[in-house]
Amino acid sequence: MLDESLLDAPEALARADRRELLRGAAEAGARVRTAARHAAEAGIAELTPEGRPRAVLIAGPGTAATGVADLVAALAGASAPVARLHPTGVAPAAGALRWALPGWAGSVDLLLIATTDGAEPGLALLAEQAYRRGCTVVAVAPQRSPLSEAVNGVHGLVVPMANAPYELYDETQAAASPGAFWALFTPLLALLDRVGLIAAPPDTLESVADRLDRMAERCGPAIATYSNPAKTLAAELADTLPLIWTEGTAGPVGRRFAAVIAELAGLPALAAELPEALPAHGILLAGGLAAGADPDDFFRDRVEEPQALRARVLLLRDRVDGALTAAPAARELALSHDTAISELEPEEGSELETLAELLAVTDFAAGYLALTTSAGAGG
Repeated sequence: MLDESLLDAPEALARADRRELLRGAAEAGARVRTAARHAAEAGIAELTPEGRPRAVLIAGPGTAATGVADLVAALAGASAPVARLHPTGVAPAAGALRWALPGWAGSVDLLLIATTDGAEPGLALLAEQAYRRGCTVVAVAPQRSPLSEAVNGVHGLVVPMANAPYELYDETQAAASPGAFWALFTPLLALLDRVGLIAAPPDTLESVADRLDRMAERCGPAIATYSNPAKTLAAELADTLPLIWTEGTAGPVGRRFAAVIAELAGLPALAAELPEALPAHGILLAGGLAAGADPDDFFRDRVEEPQALRARVLLLRDRVDGALTAAPAARELALSHDTAISELEPEEGSELETLAELLAVTDFAAGYLALTTSAGAGG
């Protein structure tokens, strides 16, 4: 259950935010600038690549690395195939995870390693395997970590992760935090711009940081719910099963949002891309999750009964040009089943700026859900 009194109580939110979730979201713009500086100091701007890589492989544990790989794949488009290397192991612990290169990986491929930990022996072994295959290896990891030493040892490039002193990167928190995501994502954007796969020059990264700063001003704890898009979204999604429908390049944002609210707030959500989301989730709206699914007497006393879980649609879109959009069909399907719908569409800007805006609002909303719902507040 959502504790709505907390949403408009900034001091109470600050006391409850022991994991610094809102602070991490508010400092995302500063994190982008610091990470871009670290990338430049590591020598990315001076790289002279000999053409584009055949394929980009991304490895790393947790929600942050998954989100980074997903977004890189969406942004690279047809420039080169992008694949995340999924770990195997008996437990989701740093020492138990292992990664392996696909059999075809070789000297024309690029391996990117992204981790907030840096103590995973499996990633060090992966770097050594890539070196033997002739793959170029680039890692974003904490400075002076075992992984950084391993990548340096195989003549790879290491960008020190731009972390904050208050962050404690452990397996219970770090991977879903906004700060971790931008600290890993930004240097890889700078690198992929250099090799010609993504357009992310320094001025674009600065514009992304500026957009994140503006969203922090709009979504921060001191801004009242009625004018705060993140608080409004958190209030709308509380006590529902969010069906996150995405369009355009917003797909990775929706999948990250579903993963983050599960990890931080303990709340389930389903994400799917339009138009496939309509047949995939339409049966849910027609079943017991629909708002009008209870045929019993409307006026009976339900005070002692647990609240029934109802679906709510969240439509996430980048700025879709032209008329080729499934949004009208999505609205019609939701409303035909008496299902409420929330929508987020960013202001104009570059592709990275609009994605940054959607990420900022959903990261703040995830933080508010984690702090004000009974499932996440105890975390």
